Amino acid sequence: MSQPTSATPYAIHRDRTIGDATRLLHAGAPALREGSGPVNVPVVRTSTVRFESVQAHEDHHHRRAAGEPVATYGRHGLDTHRALEEAILGLEGGHRAFLAPSGLSAIALVLVGLLSPGDHALVADSVYSPVRRVDRTLLQRLGIELEYFSPAHDDLGSKIRATTKLVYLESPSSLLFEVLDLPRLAALAHQHGVLVATDNTWSGGWFYKPLALGADISIQAATKYIAGHSDVMQGVVVVDSPALAEKIGLAYEALGLSVSADDAYLALRGVRTLPIRLAQHQRHATEIAEFLQTQAQVERVFYPALSTDPGHALWQRDFTGASGLVSFAFRDGDLAAAHAFVDALRFFGIGASWGGYESLALIAAPERLNEHSYWQGTTPVVRLHIGLEDPADLKADLAQAFEAAATRRERVAA
Repeated sequence: MSQPTSATPYAIHRDRTIGDATRLLHAGAPALREGSGPVNVPVVRTSTVRFESVQAHEDHHHRRAAGEPVATYGRHGLDTHRALEEAILGLEGGHRAFLAPSGLSAIALVLVGLLSPGDHALVADSVYSPVRRVDRTLLQRLGIELEYFSPAHDDLGSKIRATTKLVYLESPSSLLFEVLDLPRLAALAHQHGVLVATDNTWSGGWFYKPLALGADISIQAATKYIAGHSDVMQGVVVVDSPALAEKIGLAYEALGLSVSADDAYLALRGVRTLPIRLAQHQRHATEIAEFLQTQAQVERVFYPALSTDPGHALWQRDFTGASGLVSFAFRDGDLAAAHAFVDALRFFGIGASWGGYESLALIAAPERLNEHSYWQGTTPVVRLHIGLEDPADLKADLAQAFEAAATRRERVAA
């Protein structure tokens, strides 16, 4: 394939006739100038953008006001940001991508950008827990009402009001990986003229295509699988139409959101290897999930790729793979036993994030689990992010941690 030149840019991120991996690797590639150029766009940092004339300055402002992602100030980003936006559009599809300082800021951007005082939104009750904090501390003060519902058990259509403007989903959810029937939910919402946004962080945008399944907006914490190395904080919002791009764009400008060129570059570097990394995460996580199913102390394993998972049929229909997140519930025991288990792990760090190359373990807070209608248990739940270490070492580590938990329970019983 010939490389683009500065005079004839090639919008490869919109070319759906080529394979996904090819598009992801080449989207946002810099044009060759004078016969050569770098593989990836370099870091372009600036606070001030200069113009060759007053007319050029005015032209850029008019183009930006019309929705074109050009820069009139450093906060708008330059070459590095544009390249990352194009790569993400190559990954997710859609009309325009907005980069935000974190995954939560990307979520807040969508909620604030689309909802006004008096509006109502329906939110899946298994949603990423900090959404509820945005609700309590910000949206309620603005006179915006969020209502939480069970996508599996509640009749979405009967909950939609005249004031309902948004259905907000996450599939799979980030603690128990509940898989939602996005095409069905989106069709119901659209029958009532309601927009649908969904958090797509679990799949990294690679294994799941919400916009193709009916969502209007896809949100990711690029902190996770897109960046892939636990060294970036970043979020991204992808919208499917010029009208949504204009509406989100107005809020984006008003909130002054921006990401550094260095962080944009790190995410751009990470996204190029996303398919390979996720394939390895999936192989390792599947092996660990199957191992967990054999453990006497495990009551249930949460991983949609397992045939025993309640969401497996939907996962098979709508997804092309699974990520590295696996949770399990203890058969019995208390939080102290779960603490003993996690504290005994050698190759799993203890941390709230995921998506990097390293394995992590985290005890799901009971108050967070109780927010999910999907959760019917009473015993502790541990969420694991399975990294790129040798699975044999991870299994041995988990086995000795289960022994530590059992020893703790025996000591208490005695």
